Order: sequence, then structure tokens, then C-alpha cells
Amino acid sequence: MTILLTLAAMFALLLMRVPVAFALGGLGLAMLLLGGFSPLMAPQAVLSTLDGFILLAVPLFLLMSNILLRAGVGNDLFAAVSAWVGHWPGGLAVATILSCGVFAAISGSSVATAATIGTVAIPEMINRGYNKKFVYGLLAAGGTLGILIPPSIPMIIYGFVTEESVISLFLAGIGPGIALLVFFIIFSMIYARMGGQESEPKQGWAERRRATLKALPSVILAVLIISGIYSGAFTPTEAAAIGFAASLIITGPIMRVLTWDALKKAVFDSMATTVAIILIIAGAKIFGKAITLYRIPQDISMMITQGIDTDLGFILVVTAVLLVMGLVFEALSMVLIMTPVLLPAALALGFDPIWFGVYMVIMVECALITPPVGLNLYVIQSVAKARLGEVASGVAPFLMLMFLCAAILYVWHDLALYIPFKL
Repeated sequence: MTILLTLAAMFALLLMRVPVAFALGGLGLAMLLLGGFSPLMAPQAVLSTLDGFILLAVPLFLLMSNILLRAGVGNDLFAAVSAWVGHWPGGLAVATILSCGVFAAISGSSVATAATIGTVAIPEMINRGYNKKFVYGLLAAGGTLGILIPPSIPMIIYGFVTEESVISLFLAGIGPGIALLVFFIIFSMIYARMGGQESEPKQGWAERRRATLKALPSVILAVLIISGIYSGAFTPTEAAAIGFAASLIITGPIMRVLTWDALKKAVFDSMATTVAIILIIAGAKIFGKAITLYRIPQDISMMITQGIDTDLGFILVVTAVLLVMGLVFEALSMVLIMTPVLLPAALALGFDPIWFGVYMVIMVECALITPPVGLNLYVIQSVAKARLGEVASGVAPFLMLMFLCAAILYVWHDLALYIPFKL
């Protein structure tokens, strides 16, 4: 009964358009007061949230991605990839996906990836005769690679909540991220073949070399971040700081494309997003404290483990729950709210917490491109000046590919666990 009342209160607050952070925090505080617990637990929870060293990575990664976005780095990146693969079947679509993958390895942000590559790729692909819905769906889905291919802000939050190694989570995301990238590329090539889409003229070596040299600093930045984290040379937070400093150097003295106005806008955008994320985390922390004291996660875990006796049944329940939650909550709220609820049951059934984190992130990716709260849909709608319905209908085949990737991950756990634990 307590679980149903809590869910009803949460959805009622959201339907009244109360911001997620205040809905979570306010409901958590009300539950503490009604349960006879000390209200001082609320500020203590907030202070413990703001004291997390690992969370420093969030504003630093956001600063880095916004600087690259404002400096127009996506243009050079897209041009370089197009020079190499543009003559393939569906070459521009393949170039778009590869550009999303590289930018994802720099930024850690789905929204930044979709906005940066979308600004360049959407007009280019539409001018070349690609179907608009396919282009919108491709960019919305390609942007989701930003939270699966490391670094990943949702994985940082998951690691913060569960106290699992963020580096292990990053490394575990590489296999599924590459698999999803390959699925998108294969589908795009088949789609182009069936649609009679003409390939681009093959670029000469001089043009390829020129385009590659312009994009080389961005590629070096991606390699620096991933190799540094993989080798253990620096922590995710240190990687974010190094990436931020490197992005300033690359876009400033080296490429000379970052203006003071662009830097100022990048800082203010990062600040606004960081404040929103921290508020959501703080509100979720209060809510999490309250539901733990009410033993709601334990009760749900017991219900699941007693009612479901197979791994597949549990994963299907998790998938359904996360997809339903994705209709209302954005990515970080889902991770913050559902991790304490679902992880105990996953551990009781023998699932690896790192594997489960990657699976959750894939489901969160699906939520990013499902209406009505799919942030990537709104990003592409804004960039393309299109109708939301056009963008939403275009993502359907890519959503199916993401479900396929999740199914393969369930059958073959080493898709995620091989790199961090066996390589």
C-alpha cells in the first residue's frame, strides 16, 4: 500500500508540472515527517551529495562538451569522417554515426552529441536527398551513444549511487557501445541500398589528408581521455579536468575557433545544466533516504525475487519498468530513483552490478528517444525545426536495434564484462 501511495503522489506532483528535483525532495521530506523521522536527515542528505568528489566530473565534462559544441568542432569532425566513408553505400549516414561515436567519446553527453553532429549532418543529409524522418531518427538515436560510449555522465551517477568503480563502468560500456554503433551503420547502409540512395564521390588523398588534419585535435582528445582512463593514469574526475583544459587549448590557441562570447555561453550553459543535475541528485537523495527508511526498496526486491524465479523474467520486468518510467522521467532521474529499487533484487538473483549498470544505461538510452520526455527528440526537433511527430516516427527502427543490443547483452554478459575484467 505504501508503494502505491508513494507512486501516486510522485505522478501527481509531476502531472502538476512540479520540477523533478522539487517533486523528489518535497515528497521525500514529507515522507520523513509523516514517518516520524528527523527532518534534519534532508539537509544531511543534500550535504552528503554535494560533498561527492566524483560528481566534480559532471560539470567538467559538461564544460568540455559545451566548449566543443560552441566552437563548431562537429563541422571538422563530420567533414573528416565523410571524406573517408562518404563514398560507401549510405556514406553520409555512416559518417553521421561514426561522428556521433567519436564525439560521444569526448563529451559524455547525449544532448551535446545530438546537437553538435545534428547541426552539421541534418542539412547536409537532407540536401543529398535522404528521407527527413530517417535523418531525424538517425541523429536522435546516434546521440544516445553519448551516454554509453565512455565517458558517460549517467554512468558516473550510477557509480556514485552504488559506490561501484566508475572506471569499470566506463570500460564495460565500450563493447555494447561499439555493437550499437555497428548495428546503426549496417542498418543505414541497407536502408540506403533499398532506397536507391546515391553515394558521394570518392575523395582524393589530398582532400582526406586536409580534412583529417583539421579534425585530428578532436580525435587526439578522445584518445587521450579513453586511454588515460583505461590505463589508470587518471580517475574519471581527473580525466574530465584534463579534457576541459585540453578542449580550451584545442579550440583556442590551436584551432582559433573559440571566441569569448562562445566561451561565455558555454560556461553559462554548463552552469545551468550542472545546477539542474545537482538539484535532481539532491532531491533524489532525500527521496532515496525516505524510501529506504520505509523499506520500500527491500519490499520491492522481496516481491520481485519471490514472484519471479528466472533471470529472464526479472530482466523483462526491469525493461518494462524502465520504459514506463522513461515516459515521465528524464535519464538522470531514472538512474537515481530506480537504481536503489532494482539493484538489490538484481544482486539477489546473481547479476553483476557493473553489467546491470550498463543494461540500465541502454534502457535509459531508449527513454531518451521515446516521447513525451525523450530529450533527444526535442534536441533534434529544435535543431531541424521539425515536428516532434516526424522525429518520433523516425527513431522507431533504431529503437528496435537498441532492444536487439540489450537482448545480446543479456545472452552474452561478456559483451560488457570482457574489457574491464578479462582483457
